[in-house]
This record gives sequence, C-alpha cells and structure tokens, in this order.
Amino acid sequence: MKIAIIASEFGEGSQAAKTLRSRYRAVSAREADVIVALGGDGFMLQTLHTYMGHTKPIYGMNKGTVGFLMNSFSEDNLIERIENADTFTLHPLKMRATRCDGEVVEYLAINEISLLRETRQAANIRVAIDGKVRLPELVGDGVLVATPAGSTAYNLSAHGPIIPLESNLLALTPLSAFRPRRWRGALLPHDVTVELTINQPQKRPVSAVADMHEVRDVRHVIIEEDRSKDLPILFDPEHTLAERIFTEQFVY
Repeated sequence: MKIAIIASEFGEGSQAAKTLRSRYRAVSAREADVIVALGGDGFMLQTLHTYMGHTKPIYGMNKGTVGFLMNSFSEDNLIERIENADTFTLHPLKMRATRCDGEVVEYLAINEISLLRETRQAANIRVAIDGKVRLPELVGDGVLVATPAGSTAYNLSAHGPIIPLESNLLALTPLSAFRPRRWRGALLPHDVTVELTINQPQKRPVSAVADMHEVRDVRHVIIEEDRSKDLPILFDPEHTLAERIFTEQFVY
C-alpha cells in the first residue's frame, strides 16, 4: 500500500508528518493509494475539497482541536490501521448561488451550506422545497442546510438535529429565527431541491457559505445533493463516524 502523508501547517501536525513520512516511506498524493491527513476537522474538510475528484480514501488522524472526522493519533501500526479501517462514503451538497449583479457561482459543501445576514438588518428568506413554497418569509440571522456528517458541526450549535449517517436525510435549520418565532427547522429527504430566495436583497443583504467558500450579496440559492461525487473516508472500526454521531446524541 502506498500512502501519502499531509498535514496542517498549524499546530503539531507538521512535525508529526515528518516523522511518519520517514517511518512509512510515504509517496506523493498523486502516487498514493491512501492519503493520511494530520490536523483537525477543518483540515480534513480542506483535504476532502482538494482531492474531491480523485476518489482516494482519506484516513485522518487528529492533531487539531475537535477531530470529529479524525481517528486518534498514533505513530504505530499505521498500515494495519488503514487496512482494517471501515470506509464511509460522503456525498457533498452542491450550491448554485446567484448574486444580485446576476453572476452565478457554484461550490460544493461537505458539512453545510449557510445563508447569513451581512448587516444589522435581519435576513428575510423565502424557502421552497421541490418547487413548493414552504415558508414565504423566514426572518432572522439566516438558515442552513446540513448533511449528516455536518449535522454535529454548525448545525448542532444552532440547535439543529443530529442526523444518523445512513438516514438519507438533510437538516434545514434556522439561525436565530424571529419569524416564524417557534419554527425549529425540518428534516428533509436527501434528494430534494432546496430553493432559497432573498426577499429585499438590496435592503437585507445575505451571503451564502458552502463550507469555507463564501459568496456575498446573493439573491437566490439552489441546494442539492451531488451524488456524482464520492468522498471515501476511513475510520478505525471501534470508533466509526456513524458511532460518533450516534454517541453524540447521548452526551450529557
């Protein structure tokens, strides 16, 4: 097995990568069968985006802060851990955002796509699902659509639901909703089309963010799951991503 070892430039990952490269005779990412990523969840998302078209499995080891998408770090038995790892395949969300000037921008997101107010004015967003308007006006700080893998990130902080990986669901979660005041969001089938239209986009400017990619001053956003993209991630069998998401629901 040929492995590439990459690391975040921040924290302890860089030094750990040097040690592992010499110990396991690492190759370049282009030559590798598996990419080992050292860092935190942010670096894992960056790595998944970087190698999205390569379909090479990524095995992460935590050298960051949270590490929800990472395995525990150890210098020992790396090849054996990779060989025995379970594979989970993620499918990203595709965002097609139209700016107020007419420019259309597309990005992919692994965790979530968020619409956020840009100024002191609350966002006012019309929400349609598969062409049917479900909320004529959602007034507040914004709204997000999260994948199961991203449901424990920003979505959870916004009091959205934790979604089991194999549920084939997405979370639609409001951000500090003022109206409808008691609306807490919805669970959606993974294959729906979510259409978000900004009411009064000039007066109430909104930005759209797909993971780390931001588009300012949008007036219309379409969100769909992109099944044409497969993102395989490797996890140690005793601590898979599915188990982590399940366990997170019982944290007290």
